[in-house]
Amino acid sequence: MLYREAGQFKTSYEADGQIFPIVQDRIAMLALLAVAIVFVPLLASPYVLSAILIPFLIFSLAALGLNILTGYAGQLSLGTAAFMAVGAFASYNFILRIPGLPVLVAFVLGGLSAALVGIAFGLPSLRIRGFYLAAATLATQFFVVWCLTKIPYLTNYSTSGVITAQPIVILGYAFDTPDRKYLLVLGVVAVMALLAKNMIRSNVGRSWMAVRDMDVAAEVIGFRLMRTKLLAFAVSSFYCGVAGALYAYAYLGTVEPEAYNLDLSFRILFMIIIGGVGSVLGSFLGAAFIVLLPVLLNVVAHSLALPTSVASNLELMVFGALIIFFLIVEPHGLARLWQIGKEKLRLWPFPH
Repeated sequence: MLYREAGQFKTSYEADGQIFPIVQDRIAMLALLAVAIVFVPLLASPYVLSAILIPFLIFSLAALGLNILTGYAGQLSLGTAAFMAVGAFASYNFILRIPGLPVLVAFVLGGLSAALVGIAFGLPSLRIRGFYLAAATLATQFFVVWCLTKIPYLTNYSTSGVITAQPIVILGYAFDTPDRKYLLVLGVVAVMALLAKNMIRSNVGRSWMAVRDMDVAAEVIGFRLMRTKLLAFAVSSFYCGVAGALYAYAYLGTVEPEAYNLDLSFRILFMIIIGGVGSVLGSFLGAAFIVLLPVLLNVVAHSLALPTSVASNLELMVFGALIIFFLIVEPHGLARLWQIGKEKLRLWPFPH
């Protein structure tokens, strides 16, 4: 059977009513999730959980949101961090202003607030595209950060602009340790990734990919461009908003505008470029690469005793070189390399 996903044709082999590669992928995914839930909290140190695994999961969710908009719907965005900031500050204010509001409900409301902002700033996508749309979403980044800085009500009239996030308490259970925060973030990311995977395979995902490939032809055959593009902006912003709330509550512990600067937007864009544009798996691979690479470069810089001037700019140079490499050699990123490796292993050692 031949099916299409993210602009790439994939072949799966049917026998006795079973699609073996897909079943194998599902089993591997369940096994990986079981290991992440059971063994990782027991074996990983608090530093690994707090400094590596939790930000990896949060950035994966944000990259997944951007991938929905850019990879599947074909709408370039440079305002991912702004939507994350909206989700974080909206969640903080919902918990602050509504006594007794559950934290998870506040996260959902924060995501919905980010979705509304995404729809508002997604309206230009109906008339412009490409570089001009990127410039419009870049304006979102500056406008949202300006609002969060200049409107004291949003920061609860804090003089410094840095406010401490409320404790995470769900059904009387406090998520106040690295392993508990990790399990919370893992649960949220796993559920939302599964929803995104199913959404992409539905008619909604097909409409996004049709608009991405050729919007004029998609409109001719019956797709409504306005609804399709605005839905992509809404869903993408919702994912980024939830990721921003988790970033503030489970990782930083503070809610501050400077944490959601333009650099964060570019980092998330780098994640989908390196991981794979138009791939759910690529969002996770790209986030893992971006999170782990600075740790690896730091070890290399210390082991080689590089000068401080070189070591401080080594990360930027490597990121730039890798982006150029993937754009030229493998535009589909690490996800495509992973797929090629799996296909070769399925045929090995009998390629015929």
